[in-house]
Amino acid sequence: MSKKNDKDDAVPSTEKGKVRDYEKQMEKLQVELAHLQAWVKKTGARIVIIFEGRDAAGKGGTIRRLTERVSPRVFRVAALPAPSDREKAQMYMQRYIAHLPAGGEIVIFDRSWYNRAGVDRVMGFCSEKQARRFLELAPRFEAAIVESGTILLKYFLTVSEDEQERRFRRRIDDPLRQWKLSPMDVESYQKWWDYSRAYDEMLRMTDSEHAPWWIVPSDDKKRARINCISHILHSIPYERVKFDPPDLGKRQKRPNDYTEDDSPRRSVPDIA
Repeated sequence: MSKKNDKDDAVPSTEKGKVRDYEKQMEKLQVELAHLQAWVKKTGARIVIIFEGRDAAGKGGTIRRLTERVSPRVFRVAALPAPSDREKAQMYMQRYIAHLPAGGEIVIFDRSWYNRAGVDRVMGFCSEKQARRFLELAPRFEAAIVESGTILLKYFLTVSEDEQERRFRRRIDDPLRQWKLSPMDVESYQKWWDYSRAYDEMLRMTDSEHAPWWIVPSDDKKRARINCISHILHSIPYERVKFDPPDLGKRQKRPNDYTEDDSPRRSVPDIA
């Protein structure tokens, strides 16, 4: 028996079935996301999707599956770095307003203005007064977004203490994941209950009829991705847009006077 078959046999058939089922469900959802994209482009709709949650809760993986088969010109991901000195001197919401969508765009915030209620508050990057003022103003800010005709969806991904620790330790041990583990992640691990209090108040004070929070349990990452993307699709009243395939016509014939350029060129070595 070949090594490849030995490796395949090492994976339990039930696990193979789960993976196949997950990929099958994900493919269907991604086809629908393509239809959503066509509708957004045609109608000029504006959509904002916010992803917040615990560190290592799976926000990045969910966003990756949400965007991997669509155009980055329609599905824009806004993952803002720490604010510059100039941005620190701005009105707090100002740097986020600049990233809101124009017509025909979906903007996905990988962390958002809710940094003020989470990491900023817990880590002391803002005063308690500033954090509480943000919690009072955020629903009004979001009401203005929704009243402008923009669809706003907010998702909070949760993960248990044990599962978060398992994921952090996996990042420590795996060179391909070590980049995901920042000093701020370590702080969030140590300050689990400080973050719990901050997030509890954030969710309570900023959940509204016009912009409710949707909680996504994500100890099972694959289930979380399926559930979250399904909910996004069901929350947007899009319709399938008829695709008119272009007529490619005929390719031009090679001109009689065309000769191959024989100047030296560098080719990538074929090592595959």
